[in-house]
This record gives sequence, C-alpha cells and structure tokens, in this order.
Amino acid sequence: MWDENKVRIKDIAEELGVSTATVSNVLHGKTRKISDRTVKKVEQKLEERGYIPNMAATLLARNNSRIIGVIVNDHPKYEGHTFEDLFISAAINHLSDEIELCGYFMMLKKAKKISEIVRFASMWNLDGVVIIGFCEDEYQDLRDHIRVPFVIYDGFADVQNRFGNITIDDFDGGRQVGEYLKSMGHNQVLCIADNDVCMDLMRYKGLCEGLNLKADFLKIPMEADEREEFYLSKLDELKRHTAIFAVSDYYAIELMRFLRRHGIIIPDEISIVGFDGSREAFDITPKLTTVAQNNLLRAQTAISLLVKMINNNEATENLCIPVKLLIGESVKELN
Repeated sequence: MWDENKVRIKDIAEELGVSTATVSNVLHGKTRKISDRTVKKVEQKLEERGYIPNMAATLLARNNSRIIGVIVNDHPKYEGHTFEDLFISAAINHLSDEIELCGYFMMLKKAKKISEIVRFASMWNLDGVVIIGFCEDEYQDLRDHIRVPFVIYDGFADVQNRFGNITIDDFDGGRQVGEYLKSMGHNQVLCIADNDVCMDLMRYKGLCEGLNLKADFLKIPMEADEREEFYLSKLDELKRHTAIFAVSDYYAIELMRFLRRHGIIIPDEISIVGFDGSREAFDITPKLTTVAQNNLLRAQTAISLLVKMINNNEATENLCIPVKLLIGESVKELN
C-alpha cells in the first residue's frame, strides 16, 4: 500500500516549480549548472519536508561522502567522561566549526582501540579522519589498513603516506614555564604527569631547560580515586617544593583543590602552573598560570591539511603550533 506520508522527489519538484532532474541533481551534488539560489531553495525544501534521511543515504552512496570522522581515544583515564575533558571538549568545539566551514559533515566517535577506526571509516564512507589521543606506534599500523587520509590532532608520529601530524610546541611550553618560575625565584620545582613519554616528557625537558636545573618528576596514577590516595601519601614530598608544574590544567586544578582541602594556601605556600589554557583555568581562584595552546588555530590547521590530503594524497606534513605562557595568580614571587 502507498504511504501517503512519504515525500517523493516529484512532490518537492512540484512544490518548487522545478524539474525532478533539478531536485535529483541537488541530492547527488551535481550542482555545477544550477544556480546557488535554486540549490539553496531545494535544500531548504528537502529539509523542511523531512527528506534528510534520504539525503544522508545519498551522501553515503557517493564517491565523496563529505563526511569527516573525528575519533577520540576513549582512554580509561577519562573514567567514562571522555568528551567532558577540558582539552577534548575544546578540540571538538573548534573542529566542528572548521569542518562545517569547509563544507563537510562531522561524525564523532569514541574508540577504545585504534583498530575500530578501520571499520568505522569503511561503514560510513568517510572522506577523511581526525584522530585524537592514540599512541605513536599505532598510527602506521592504521595507515596500512585504512584507505582514507587522516590527521593526527594530538600526538606525534613520523609522517608517512597519507597521514599528517599536528603538534604543539610542548618543549617550548615547558621552557617558558621554567624560565618564568626561575625569574620568580623558584628552584625547588616538581613536575607531575601520568606518564613519562611523548608530549609529557617534552614538557618536562623544556621545564628543566628553562629552570637551568633538573626539576623533580612525579608520575601520578591515571584514575582519580587513586590520585587522591597517592597525593595524600606524597603530601610531605609535595610540600617540599615551592612550585609544581602539572602537564595539564585538569591535573593542576585538581591538585590545587586537593592542597586547599589539606590547609595549603595557593600560591603563598605552593605555586601551581598548568598547561592547555583552558577556560576553567581562569574561572578558578586564584586564576591559574598556564601554557595556552591556540585551539582555533590548531583546528584550522588540522582541517585545512586534511582537506588538502583528501584532494591530493601526497599533501602530508608535520605542522607545529606555537604556545604561550599566560600569567595568572597561582605563582608567588620568592625573590
């Protein structure tokens, strides 16, 4: 039996006074010979009449789907709150805007294993992929199993065929922190991180360079409840330092709250510096001194490179985004 509620291309064409061929061509992206005004009019009517599911199916059937996937590592350290992480949420916000500005659709996914990306990209006929949070040794293996270009948004890997890499200057960020703390009279400095490799290691090495001495390093647990107990067991060690550099704003803010709960005044007794330049860094009291990365520029650079790669498989690059120390109220001058 005919479904009287089903919208047909013929119905859309009759309502707009255009041919069914015009509507069909708009659906299939063949708009070179159709005026922008007519294209917009057809698209609006298709949306108004609920033809979107059919449009989505058409997109997936094209050689170019106009879909860019953004895949985030659903790491256990996020404890089920991956998209709530300060860095991740800021990245998604700006990536969404840039993808839309470039005329693509964004499809967002969490993945516990990088191998999930292969099936995801194939299932949705993705034109390209932005990857956040996986490890260096996984990228080349992914390259061997995926046909679409991808950009590493947060991480580092040597550029090989059909993938690009966007980094920030982690070493220089750490160096800026070290130089600032040194200028404020601090020479008993501790760095805290949940690992001692990749970006965190570069931030620590930069810190030591800026201080012109070897800062102490403390590897903290990834799980929040374990960190609370860990900090408690290390409280005397924490108090031996005049300043602590946390490799993320999340850890810096968490540590500030922990220290306050135990009667330690920031920055009078311990100074704190973070990394990321998140909005929350400036909402807390005292305002956090932090290394800011330009999330908008990073997203613009990532999507610009990915679109270039989609159109030209050889357009792979390593690109580094500069960072800048923002002075808050969480560091005391000892001089």
